[in-house]
Amino acid sequence: MCLSIPSKVVKISDDKTMCTVDTMGVERDANLMMMGDDDIQVGDYVLLHIGFVMNKIDEKEAMVSIETYKEILEIMDEDERRKTILDDDECPNRSE
Repeated sequence: MCLSIPSKVVKISDDKTMCTVDTMGVERDANLMMMGDDDIQVGDYVLLHIGFVMNKIDEKEAMVSIETYKEILEIMDEDERRKTILDDDECPNRSE
């Protein structure tokens, strides 16, 4: 089973096809092509799947999920944390 970590949109490209998201301190680019025009704004929380923004989520819901992830990550070392966050987009079982 795969779980998507809520990510905050920090930048949107001029053509609105890509954005930069912050996932618990790790920034990376994500594709917006699965979303409608102007659906996503800077400051929104989103869920990613294989590098694509799939949907926007409520900020309160995002904060609850992030707090749960933080509790889990506290028991991991730094390399495990970074790998867990970065590998989230590449989960092979996410569509199941």
